[in-house]
Amino acid sequence: MLLIPMFSATPNPELNRLRDHRQRRHDWKRWGPYISERAWGTVREDYSPNGDAWRYFTHDHARSKAFRWGEDAIAGWCDDQQGLCFGLALWNGRDPILKERLFGLCGPEGNHGEDVKELYYYLDGTPTHSYMKFLYKYPQNAFPYDALVYENHVRGTDRPEYELPDTGIFGESRYFDVVIEYAKPTPESLLIRITAHNRGPEAATVHLIPQLWFRNTWSWGLGTSAEPSIKLGAVHPAQVELEARHETLGSRHLYAQGSPNALFTDNETNRQRLENAPNSRRYVKDAFHEYFIDNRADAVNPQNRGTKAALDYLLTIPSGQSAEIRLHLTDGPSARPFANFEQTFAQRIAEADAFYASVQAPKLSDDERRIQRQALAGMLWSKQFYYYDMRLWLFGDNPVCRPPEPRLTGRNHHWASLYVADVMSMPDKWEYPWFAAWDLAFHVIPLAMIDIDFAKDQMELLISEKLMHPNGQIPAYEWEFGDVNPPVQAWAVWRVYNMEKHANNERGDRAFLERCYHKLLMNFIWWVNRKDRGGQNIFEGGFLGLDNISVFDRSQQLPDGGRLEQADATGWMGLFCLNLMAIGLELAQEDRVYEHVGIKFFEHFMSISAAINEDQTDDVHMWDNHDHWYYDLIHEPAGGGRRRTLPLAVRSLVGLVPVFAAQVLEQRWFEKLPAFKARYEWLLTNRPELASGIVCVWTPDGNKCLLSIVNYDRLRCILTRALDENEFLSAFGLRSLSKYHEAHPFILAEGERQWTVRYEPAESRTQLFGGNSNWRGPVWFPTAFMFITALRVYDRFYGPGFEIECPTGSGRLMTLNQVAIELGRRLCSLFLADPQGHRPCYGEDVLHNAPCCRDLVLFHEYFHGDTGEGLGASHQTGWTGLVAKLLDQQATDRE
Repeated sequence: MLLIPMFSATPNPELNRLRDHRQRRHDWKRWGPYISERAWGTVREDYSPNGDAWRYFTHDHARSKAFRWGEDAIAGWCDDQQGLCFGLALWNGRDPILKERLFGLCGPEGNHGEDVKELYYYLDGTPTHSYMKFLYKYPQNAFPYDALVYENHVRGTDRPEYELPDTGIFGESRYFDVVIEYAKPTPESLLIRITAHNRGPEAATVHLIPQLWFRNTWSWGLGTSAEPSIKLGAVHPAQVELEARHETLGSRHLYAQGSPNALFTDNETNRQRLENAPNSRRYVKDAFHEYFIDNRADAVNPQNRGTKAALDYLLTIPSGQSAEIRLHLTDGPSARPFANFEQTFAQRIAEADAFYASVQAPKLSDDERRIQRQALAGMLWSKQFYYYDMRLWLFGDNPVCRPPEPRLTGRNHHWASLYVADVMSMPDKWEYPWFAAWDLAFHVIPLAMIDIDFAKDQMELLISEKLMHPNGQIPAYEWEFGDVNPPVQAWAVWRVYNMEKHANNERGDRAFLERCYHKLLMNFIWWVNRKDRGGQNIFEGGFLGLDNISVFDRSQQLPDGGRLEQADATGWMGLFCLNLMAIGLELAQEDRVYEHVGIKFFEHFMSISAAINEDQTDDVHMWDNHDHWYYDLIHEPAGGGRRRTLPLAVRSLVGLVPVFAAQVLEQRWFEKLPAFKARYEWLLTNRPELASGIVCVWTPDGNKCLLSIVNYDRLRCILTRALDENEFLSAFGLRSLSKYHEAHPFILAEGERQWTVRYEPAESRTQLFGGNSNWRGPVWFPTAFMFITALRVYDRFYGPGFEIECPTGSGRLMTLNQVAIELGRRLCSLFLADPQGHRPCYGEDVLHNAPCCRDLVLFHEYFHGDTGEGLGASHQTGWTGLVAKLLDQQATDRE
């Protein structure tokens, strides 16, 4: 895929809309799919004294309790401040719950943590959301809520999760394929088409219930915000109108074709149900549930007004047939709201096709195009309005109802400065409906392929005053902002800058680069001051996203007060230095002030590289000369005996991260920056203790210089292990833990205690971190992508002269670039159909291996290390969306 230059002369309506948005002529992104798929069970909605978010606000509560910080919905749509919301509810006449939101298990319920238990797919989308398409598979029999909860509860961690298809609910294809499509005629107008396909063997009945409601912003005792309203407008024989009024959004009209039954209530908590306390309003949030499930006509407002409305379409659909409903949400009254409905949809779909035809690489196969487009659709659907005012949350958002006292010393209490009310890219809108700092750095790579402005805005937002702590720390994620993620933001900024620069004929957005640079400098200072406890350029950082592949929970105090020195944290910091050096030298091309900043980071990189490569205490090295791998070191506390330093000899991604720290410098940089050149030469000559630990070599022609932590010989050793199919190399990418540990688990014994790390290709059998952050072996995309990127850097320097066996022992020699291509091919093969139509990511799933479902691709969080089956969060298009970029690279390499 080619990044489209924003000033291309090629006619392209979607590109023109992006340009209009950039130039602030039309706000094409004001409305979009910005509603979460789960708002219950989040930290923001947790007002418990003990911080137990899952149990405080459950799925059962969600239908009855007004959310404070954000809404959830099925295929939801709203404005960019989530004032007015639209979503779809369904009822098959048998379910015990009105289907208004996606169901899943909370963290304590699942045998492998939280897990959505629905089947839905992001099928298509454009960057301005001028066209979006979503598919939900709705069973015709009663949804098996109790069976899913019970079976997952009784299963241990040694068994896979019990999923919706395992219940047999889709037997005989007794389900509806419900397709929700959106098309924008204008930036402030939205056409909605909902089509229900009966896949079952006989006629079936379903209620399609589009809902329009206002997020509750008036019940919290803040300011004088006027309460909005929705009321029944004009009713015609073939059309119903809802009129919504809001103090900032103005008047909005929802037109519904046909004669649906209009229902009204208020988006207010049902205290009677939840607390056995009197309700402040007669009509409450769960009124539609009571209307349908309990057959209570008195639950809805007979005056046809409120802050939440629904339109009930009762449809009986013959076997193999479909039924369609049409709606139009507009910013003003319309005499003929459906006059150009079909033409507009046809036009927007054609424009979406033209947009992707212009950006997808010519060498992609049809199946690769389909996968790439769905991956990018998932990125676009995973945007969410994220609102969190930490000061209000900590100290109270209602003087009548104070927050629990433990909150002031509990979770995130050091982050009172955080305030965000923006559209952000989520890892997954059900399982991770909150931003994650290092995930977001990977999201922007595929996003930049189709919407460079949004990608840049996301990086700037993440390191802005809204989110960054005054001390320079970047918040990790909602459950614990103070946790530490790998410092990959500089890498992402530098990569996005170069993607745009390449597309625009070497015209990069230097203002963006410079703005980000100043904030990244603050974050670097935080790392140096907080995570280098010994002041020796050896870093700690906690779990750093690598979760259960470590011996201990590295975010917690180690047993007996020991201290851990992390090879991966130190490697990440080496990469951070190189990225900041490169950005500084790029900015110095036009502003020589930055030349000296570039010098500073070259010198700091020398110190880090020397530290990780030189002997540590007691002659113990991070680099193990016998195993040819980098290991963490644990320092036992000083006591009555001799203090020891031990390597944690686990062959994992921890030892691969130092490979990422590599940068090729061009001779032209040295020619234009004499101060940098002079200092560079002085340091190499006069600081032999640093120079001996750094890789700093030139090509014979003197045009390129390689800076890296890992030297030539160690790189060969690491690659020999990494490309061994009995260790890291899977048919589907790189395992996160060596398969060697399947037969040879790592065991650390201390007195009567023992810790074990064993290779497990799917979900881990341990609960070291709790929740769904449990893996000890599967393939996952972010680090594999970083490794592939690093190999291409090394290849730029070493060229065809560096060849290595791939796979190890095969006798097949490859250059580093060819290895990168091979790894990318294996990762992409997770999704590609074989001649029988089977996709490895679906494992033995009978439903998805059926012909009608084979092209419905899910992008899981991680993948079985041996079979490639998708595991973890099923819609984590965030970092798994990197497959879109890998497919582009694969196609480019064919040219």
